[in-house]
Amino acid sequence: MAERWIRILHALGSLDPGGVEMWLLNVLRHIDRDRFQLDFCTFGSQPGLHAGEAEKLGSKILRCPKGSNPWEFRSRFRRVLREGGYDVVHSHVHLFSGAILRWANAEDVPVRIAHSHTSRDDKPNTLARRCYRRLMRSWIDRYATHGLAASQPVAAQLFGEDWRTDKRFQVLHCGIDLHPFEGPITRAEVRAELGIPADATVVGHVGRFVPAKNHHFLLEIAREISTKRPDIHFLLVGDGPLRAEIEARAAAMGFNGNMHFAGNRNDVPRLMRGGMDVFVFPSLWEGLPVTLIEAQAAGLPCVVSDMVTDEASVLPGKSTRLSPSAKSGEWAASALDSLNRGKLKEESTALAIGRTDFSVDRSASFLSELYVGVVGP
Repeated sequence: MAERWIRILHALGSLDPGGVEMWLLNVLRHIDRDRFQLDFCTFGSQPGLHAGEAEKLGSKILRCPKGSNPWEFRSRFRRVLREGGYDVVHSHVHLFSGAILRWANAEDVPVRIAHSHTSRDDKPNTLARRCYRRLMRSWIDRYATHGLAASQPVAAQLFGEDWRTDKRFQVLHCGIDLHPFEGPITRAEVRAELGIPADATVVGHVGRFVPAKNHHFLLEIAREISTKRPDIHFLLVGDGPLRAEIEARAAAMGFNGNMHFAGNRNDVPRLMRGGMDVFVFPSLWEGLPVTLIEAQAAGLPCVVSDMVTDEASVLPGKSTRLSPSAKSGEWAASALDSLNRGKLKEESTALAIGRTDFSVDRSASFLSELYVGVVGP
């Protein structure tokens, strides 16, 4: 074991399933845990479904619910910093990172990282919100020693259009673990588990049930597809505040036996490989969706919103991009056309992604070099 660990505190809402959360878990699995102690401070009412797994890997889960009193929250968080003796605070809470890093600076944490994962602040554009955005960005600019972003549009959203001129800020593409895309998989077994016929054609989607993912429009696309191919099934993976509403809407539209809601899963690559034939992703906005990288690694043809940055098209020419304002019939036609072209060979797609920034080994190496470079060996 190294003479001393570099102690890093990741600040985030929770460790519930999501692109950022799964990426952090994968980094935790692949980083040298003899050199780095990665702990997680969660601000939600619950630590999240993956908190236990992080603890098994040696992390501490430090609960610090925001609550309704910001002064009490600040005191609790600063106490976490004092008691932990952290070398690095790595914040993943977008604009609120300004406050997190300000408090970390007050507790003499030497390295303070603001990490941006979304291209849009979806709160109403009120006067109070505009003032909040201005204040938080000014604090990030003042207190961040480093800034990371999942993509170029995401960097511009949090750090400003001139972010490239500031050496503190850079893009770090969130990489995926490619091991789940290796080896054989039993398609019939996966589909039996989901209640899908083994020989059915399946249109898939993975994402939280939140406005950004555009599930209402996804149902319109599914209806258009069903008018031409009533034999097709639909598999939606994920959970979130809008799930009950979307399930009720799907039932009202007549989707019963062929619309499958799988909920939160920790085996998304397996479901993609064995349970899907095409991936449809009509998001209204995104940072850089990890699930889209996984879909490409699984060899799925993808029909993707053009609101997703081009950086996410890791396999050039293998995805169809459409505006979320295009008609549902156009999306349906593209999905059916993609089905006719068929899946790509997983061996070649996973290998190609492994040569890019989108491997979790690259993510872990990047962060290791960053932490050591700014803290010291």
